Amino acid sequence: MRRLLLLRHAKSDWSKPGGRQRDDHERPLNARGQEAAALIGRYMRKKKYLPALVLCSTATRTRETLKILLPALGARPEIRYEDSLYLAEWPRLLEAVRVAPDGASPVLMIGHNPGMEQLAAALLAQPKTAAARALTGAMAQKFPTGALAVFDFRGETWSAVKPGAGRLRDFVRPKELAAETKQAKG
Repeated sequence: MRRLLLLRHAKSDWSKPGGRQRDDHERPLNARGQEAAALIGRYMRKKKYLPALVLCSTATRTRETLKILLPALGARPEIRYEDSLYLAEWPRLLEAVRVAPDGASPVLMIGHNPGMEQLAAALLAQPKTAAARALTGAMAQKFPTGALAVFDFRGETWSAVKPGAGRLRDFVRPKELAAETKQAKG
């Protein structure tokens, strides 16, 4: 079985000192994004979603998301920064997954919308239970910054991964985790 973790980068900052706008590739995370990345990292550790391989866009915001995730995960995965993942369309993202080493699972991909959301939608198998339908419905509503989708695939190779073959196991947004944390402290 293969497990794929799709993570949209956390919330970024458009502004630049002096009121100018940043180049898209160079946008860093804002404070909310930094907090969200840490929340997602702790959630991944708690759920044991510990990647063996990370495929990460080269954009500043994806790299910073990963930098914050790693200490929270407590894992030391192989990391590949790939220019081709920057603002890639979903077929390119799927191809990056399909050429991942078969010994690496889970694979965590950190990227951008609309490609990440479109890839998640393309991978979905027909949900068979009410819980799976609810999870699918939540993901279909919105795939915001910092959201994590977890898919399982049958088979022993990444090259066999195709649209419609993924079983959505989990979908979580930082906003939900922040609300849970606030309620637990409450």
